[in-house]
Amino acid sequence: MSANTLFLAWQADENRGWFPIGLLKSDPEGSDYRFHYTKGAERAQKEADFPLLLEFPHLRKKYRSSELFPIFKNRVMSRKRPEFAEYMSSLGLSETADPMQILAASEGRRVTDSYEVFPKIERRSDGRFTCRFFLQGSRFTNQYARDRIKSLKPEEKLHIALQTDSPATGRAIQFQTEDYYVIGWSPRYLVEDISKAMLESHIDCRAHVVGFTSQPAPLKQRILIEMHGRWHDYEPMSGEDFQPLVP
Repeated sequence: MSANTLFLAWQADENRGWFPIGLLKSDPEGSDYRFHYTKGAERAQKEADFPLLLEFPHLRKKYRSSELFPIFKNRVMSRKRPEFAEYMSSLGLSETADPMQILAASEGRRVTDSYEVFPKIERRSDGRFTCRFFLQGSRFTNQYARDRIKSLKPEEKLHIALQTDSPATGRAIQFQTEDYYVIGWSPRYLVEDISKAMLESHIDCRAHVVGFTSQPAPLKQRILIEMHGRWHDYEPMSGEDFQPLVP
């Protein structure tokens, strides 16, 4: 999972579907940032009237800056906030983490818009990968599961299941506690990649709880999961939506 390469996703108002619409890259020193739209933005325009960002008004243009673009900078908690240390701990990060690392772990969510950030998953030479994400859909579980969520502990192991009858998405990746409470699902943008890993090598797929943040954080930003898996012959995030619109 690379913190130097992040995707920007947008959620449509009508069907609540997610589209990967942009790609942000930085150099290791954090002194050069580049952004461009992906083919997912073009599809989102056609299918869901995606409005181009005011900050990036041209669909087929590369943008570059010596500082993190405001739309991303505004999604990183200020180090001056009194809760910063606790927040970083909940993300499994040290207080010295850079903005790209924070965005990769936090998903850059804001209650005021329909965007989120996620890192590109890197496939290692042996086919293995690691990814982190906040568990989604926990509010749609039953009361027994929501009570079980309150007792989750860091490093607690979870079962992973490929669900093929999700009412919302058809196919989904479901997570259960070891005592079989369904506690949520992976983000939609990971379903294709994780499905491939489970179908190729289910025995190599495992997950555990990294951290749990209590209220007042929204439920969809409380349970941080880390997952490990393996692909034998597959490149993650290589679908049409992830491809750049400009070379």
